[in-house]
Amino acid sequence: RQHMEKYGTTKEQFAKVSVKNHRHSVNNPGSQYQDACSLEEVLASRLVYDPLTILQCCPTSDGAGAAILCSQEFANKHNISRPVKIVGQAMQTDKLEDFAMGALGMIGVGMSRRAAEKVYEQAGLGPKDVQVIELHDCFSTNELVSYESLGLCKEGEGGRLIDENQVTYGGKWVVNPSGGLLSKGHPLGATGLAQCAELVWQLNGKAEKRQVEGARVGLQHNVGRGGACVVTMYRKD
Repeated sequence: RQHMEKYGTTKEQFAKVSVKNHRHSVNNPGSQYQDACSLEEVLASRLVYDPLTILQCCPTSDGAGAAILCSQEFANKHNISRPVKIVGQAMQTDKLEDFAMGALGMIGVGMSRRAAEKVYEQAGLGPKDVQVIELHDCFSTNELVSYESLGLCKEGEGGRLIDENQVTYGGKWVVNPSGGLLSKGHPLGATGLAQCAELVWQLNGKAEKRQVEGARVGLQHNVGRGGACVVTMYRKD
């Protein structure tokens, strides 16, 4: 609501995020929901908290995830010549200045921005170098504001990205090709590893029907209320 009041973002723009992610989930056999839905269906579904309808909220989920993190020496020893590398990672927590921003600060806009900036500095890469992104879309609204926190666009322009199809196949980035939390599910502690797994599959060219063409750099954004945000950048050399 604050974003709508401040920037003129519409209910339809938030709902389009859900349409996109449910469309992506059709190609993910591991997704909790694997059905596409129209904009009209999203807007007509049960209202949870204006402007969010039930199809814009992640489902209650159970799940597990695992990742193998190793040194370059270990990879060489086991004949893994081109492993996916973590080239930047940062965690940030809430600050008092974030709460002064109001609701947007309380859902992690500030800490997400700071974490992303640190990762870009570490990696020497920025949003323009990224092809695929898995971000924390616990609600459709959170994905749209995260476009801005991650520097994909300026503040207040997240709605434009979804309107112009810049965050799906054929656009500048493919965001949540897995279907995101909205479709794949949100099993809390396993959510971050599920994002990691999706990005590693994408960078290794093993994402099957949802493969992002030419994916070489991936960005991960995960949030825990309380709050903490971790942003990670992966690269396939």
